[in-house]
Amino acid sequence: MPGARILLVEDDDILRDLLTRNLTVREHEVSIAKDAQTALAYLRATPFDLIILDINLPDQTGWEILRTALREGWLHLQNIDGDGQKLPVIVLSAVRVGPGRLAEFHPLAYLPKPFPMDALLRLSAEAARRREIDSSGQGERDQNSPLAM
Repeated sequence: MPGARILLVEDDDILRDLLTRNLTVREHEVSIAKDAQTALAYLRATPFDLIILDINLPDQTGWEILRTALREGWLHLQNIDGDGQKLPVIVLSAVRVGPGRLAEFHPLAYLPKPFPMDALLRLSAEAARRREIDSSGQGERDQNSPLAM
């Protein structure tokens, strides 16, 4: 199975490198953004199966990236796990994210730092599986298949 197209938005060099290595060894295609400006340029030009998004970035917050991407039509809610519409986004944050913010943006998952790598890798594998189903024309995926950690 081919991997997912993933946009990784993370300003911490060590974590970014660790995530990139773990994702690419599993055959995911990873584009890297260290700041919001680069992330928005990628979103403007490239469709992604999954976005892994740090909230605290040097130039803007991850929430501002999501707000802009939604407003500009570069990112859309999708029926991902049979539990309503969600953005194909995994939110990463070293600070607590309140339920109001999560309800506003409906990300696929929220992983507080530090997080278990296997949780992120499972969500990435599911994005690759959705991509394969979409490209094969098989229609909707099984609504009962596990997605969350």
